[in-house]
Amino acid sequence: MSETTRRLLPMLGHTKGKRSAVTCALKCDNACSSAVCNTSENNYFRDVVSAEFSRRNLLGAGAAGALTLLVSSAVGPGKGLPQAVALGGPRSKLSFTPIAPVDALVDAMTVPAGFTWKPVIRWGDPLFSNSPVFDAGNQSAAAQALQFGYNCDYTDILALPGSKGRRAVLFANHEYTNEAIMVPPSLAPAEVRGIGKAAHGLSVVELKRKNTAKPWSYVQGAPRNRRFLTTTPYELTGPAAGSDLVKTIDDPAGRTVLGTLGNCAGGTTPWGTILSGEENFNGYFVSAGISAGDRRYGLGSTPTVRGWELDEARFDTRRPGYENEKHRFGYIVEVDPFDPTSTPRKHSALGRFKHEGANVTIAPDGRVVAYSGDDERFDYLYKFVSTNTVQPGNTPEARRANMSLLSQGSLYVARFQGNSVPEINGAGALPTDGAFDGVGEWLPLLLDNESAVPGMSAAEVAVFTRLAADKVGPTKMDRCEDVEPNPVTGKVYVACTNNTNRGTGTNAAADEANPRTANRDGHVVELTEAGGDATATRFTWNLLLVCGDPAKNSTAYFSGYPADKVSPISCPDNLAFDSVGNLWISTDGQPGTIGYCDGLFKVALEGAERGRVEQFLAVPRDAETCGPIIHDDERSVFVAVQHPGEDGTWAAQVSRFPDYVPAGVQPAPGQGALPRPSVVQVYRG
Repeated sequence: MSETTRRLLPMLGHTKGKRSAVTCALKCDNACSSAVCNTSENNYFRDVVSAEFSRRNLLGAGAAGALTLLVSSAVGPGKGLPQAVALGGPRSKLSFTPIAPVDALVDAMTVPAGFTWKPVIRWGDPLFSNSPVFDAGNQSAAAQALQFGYNCDYTDILALPGSKGRRAVLFANHEYTNEAIMVPPSLAPAEVRGIGKAAHGLSVVELKRKNTAKPWSYVQGAPRNRRFLTTTPYELTGPAAGSDLVKTIDDPAGRTVLGTLGNCAGGTTPWGTILSGEENFNGYFVSAGISAGDRRYGLGSTPTVRGWELDEARFDTRRPGYENEKHRFGYIVEVDPFDPTSTPRKHSALGRFKHEGANVTIAPDGRVVAYSGDDERFDYLYKFVSTNTVQPGNTPEARRANMSLLSQGSLYVARFQGNSVPEINGAGALPTDGAFDGVGEWLPLLLDNESAVPGMSAAEVAVFTRLAADKVGPTKMDRCEDVEPNPVTGKVYVACTNNTNRGTGTNAAADEANPRTANRDGHVVELTEAGGDATATRFTWNLLLVCGDPAKNSTAYFSGYPADKVSPISCPDNLAFDSVGNLWISTDGQPGTIGYCDGLFKVALEGAERGRVEQFLAVPRDAETCGPIIHDDERSVFVAVQHPGEDGTWAAQVSRFPDYVPAGVQPAPGQGALPRPSVVQVYRG
């Protein structure tokens, strides 16, 4: 192993099963080999006791069972705003026979019997009329800027009004790149960096199909097609906008940021815009690494893996005039996929941290609530409540008003309390009351864009949200990633991927919301806001799943459903729902924890089937399952297949997804004998 490789891959042989060393280096800047960012001594979980803070005075008798709420049935222009619906509904039309787990080294897309799959769009596919066809051996930064980006994560498909289901727009973000398997090693280093930079960002592309029974194809040269690059201007909104904390020599006003980085999961708003979370942005910057803010956000002084600081001064924040560039990333981005001339926004009122994504629901009073998880070991769960209310209708005026809702409001962080605290010892055993459960409260950080944290201004809370949260004593979580409100029941689900540092050394001990020491497999939290009102400051919670392979882990828990009758599942990451409220979970890390390829799983939430996990698909070797979209009314599912063949090299690829061109065979134009991250449709047929 070369010294360069050794420096970039310190997790090689030490990944503890979560990911490959390559993914650790490229995706999250070796976060698991670094010191824990959250060393605060805030009160967490087992230290919080409130005698009057009980389930009864939170919900009242029967409140949860009688809940009726606002949900969004469809979004986008012409689709109207959410309508009130009652609980229940018909069974999902998407019936399937669960697949068996797939060995981690299998390079195949595995789907249920009776279903087939096809890529909707792949890395490198040309988007515009002047885009070159993808040529693996002849790439350039200029070509990549006109092509679909790499490592798609969050995705959504929104119907175009008046198209009768035959036209839509697809949104996808592009989280990070792996140049070692992407581009020929013969290219100049500066060109390689340019290709990687152009493969980041976001994409919007139009889709077409003959009818709703046929699969989608993308439309090259369509008027709404767009790439968002590192040179794309974003408007900064909220308390941080215009503050001295975000001003740079290139932007002395502190209101216009170029590009978005580390985009992971996201969400779709009821007014038809897309939210994308800037997650592992710290790995793109060189910083002095000595301030409390730098340490809390994992910023350091060593050269970055990608070396963009060699080409652009702003990525080396030690340089005069660029000290604040790092403060301009780590936000929720909002994009209008229907207007290719629109300026995207970064909303600082939702806080700056490693956002997995953000998902919006509408409260009974018309205010919008956005939930977001901070994907770092021992970091927190957040929610934002808008000051203003949703404007009904689809007029341009209403849509403009709704697109400002995330610019002003109140930001909260969650604290949990368990009902069985004395029994929690880190082993993961179910408490004697038969559930991991309890109550919680939302602690204010911002109230109507004003600071609620003593000693910190509103701009400081927005920019140094982690430091602000440390001061108020929230619960340290096991990497809360995607957070999704159920559109049928209103309950909120939190995917806690894992935390192998839980309870080790001087790190925070296990608690009832995070009940396992050295948590490899993760868990899923189910949260019910008080009175069914998403703006409430108190909630009840329970653990829906404590993940793992029941054949290997006796503490795996499925809400009481027989453990020998479920599909094994580990490392929950992204969440979605079908039309009748079943939960769908995509995973990230199963190859190292339970030895199987990552996949997509359906979980029943109600009645005798509650906790039943059924595996729908498995992605190829080294890949992660991202961005699930469940169109069960059309018997169709979409996933983004990210980083297939991650552990290969240009000369020795270990995956050929999705084209599967045999080695030594000349690929057709636009194909390649190398892995290409793709958005895939799985449909009955």
